[in-house]
Amino acid sequence: MESLWRLKRFDAFPKTLEDFRVKTCGGALVTIISGLIMLLLFFSELQYYLTKEVYPELYVDKSRGDKLRINIDVVFPHMPCASDPVPISLRGKEVPADEVSNPEMASWIDLSIDAMDVAGEQQLDVEHNLFKQRLDKDGNPVTPEAERHELGKEEEKVFDPDSLDADRCESCYGAESEDIRCCNSCDDVREAYRRRGWAFKNPDTIEQCKREGFSQKMQEQKNEGCQVYGFLEVNKVAGNFHFAPGKSFQQSHVHVHAIEIHDLQSFGLDNINMTHYIKHLSFGRDYPGLVNPLDGTDVTAQQASMMFQYFVKVVPTVYMKVDGEVVRTNQFSVTRHEKIANGLIGDQGLPGVFVLYELSPMMVKLTEKHRPFTHFLTGVCAIVGGVFTVAGLIDSLIYHSARAIQKKIELGKTT
Repeated sequence: MESLWRLKRFDAFPKTLEDFRVKTCGGALVTIISGLIMLLLFFSELQYYLTKEVYPELYVDKSRGDKLRINIDVVFPHMPCASDPVPISLRGKEVPADEVSNPEMASWIDLSIDAMDVAGEQQLDVEHNLFKQRLDKDGNPVTPEAERHELGKEEEKVFDPDSLDADRCESCYGAESEDIRCCNSCDDVREAYRRRGWAFKNPDTIEQCKREGFSQKMQEQKNEGCQVYGFLEVNKVAGNFHFAPGKSFQQSHVHVHAIEIHDLQSFGLDNINMTHYIKHLSFGRDYPGLVNPLDGTDVTAQQASMMFQYFVKVVPTVYMKVDGEVVRTNQFSVTRHEKIANGLIGDQGLPGVFVLYELSPMMVKLTEKHRPFTHFLTGVCAIVGGVFTVAGLIDSLIYHSARAIQKKIELGKTT
């Protein structure tokens, strides 16, 4: 018994007799409110505990020979995927003013995507892994049903390429080369001209384009827009890619390297509107918490023939998940510059959207980790103890204030 009596001396929570306890409505109200607050903070702490904590680290990037994947989804609401003819530049020289009105001095302009890097690799008019979707003036995709002729109009015969001889070899109209000896389609003729560095003249004079209805197709796309989506695979070195009107080709000059030339000219660029909406642009795979600063960027060209440049700093990133999965990707920051372009190489540049990127020598490593359970217990105890203490102080203040007011009322000192 004596040992039990000594043990009671260590009781830090002495109890009062039930007869000396006073229960009030104010105390009950404070208890209910404090209980709800405790419950709310408990679930908040539990949710915080269940989320993963990410620890960042910084390293020197020693990876070599990797490929960089660029994910693209850009909308050009006023730039058709292929548009009407505009005056062109032959071999980078301006067309004389007296020849601009010549209907044969015209080039059918496509929205092309080119990529190149400091290692010398060039991808001109990229079509693999990148797709173009025609959009109507309201921004909706042009479906095959929308391309049908209106009722009451005479149906035109659709050209069937299978009706031609499979072993034929049609003329390239003087643009034959070692790589291209036969041009059996309009696209073949255009490609042969592009490689020669020639302007693609009036397609109505080319039999392949005439039978395929090339001019009619271009006319139908006059007021359309274009959505470019897909991805690019490039070397993991500094480089650039761009969206510009006109087919690209290479032409040797006195320098060792070749210069990229678009079949554009400063005349007639008033109809080139490079307004664009970047739905998505990223370098590599997504990971939790990744923010791509260009997503949702809507840029309106204030006038025709604008050149938009995005200077991107790419930071290699490794994301380590809790389950052991490793995501190798990239983050990036960006600045934008815009100016009026005149369509000439080496002068004021080309109208279009240019993304120039370079890679940081540093790598960020992000590691997911579970939050310690002891931290969760500490937080819960702090919540319960803190709310209980504050609620006790508030209850005591309300109780003593009410008693003081009641005494004054009893003594008639309230007036």
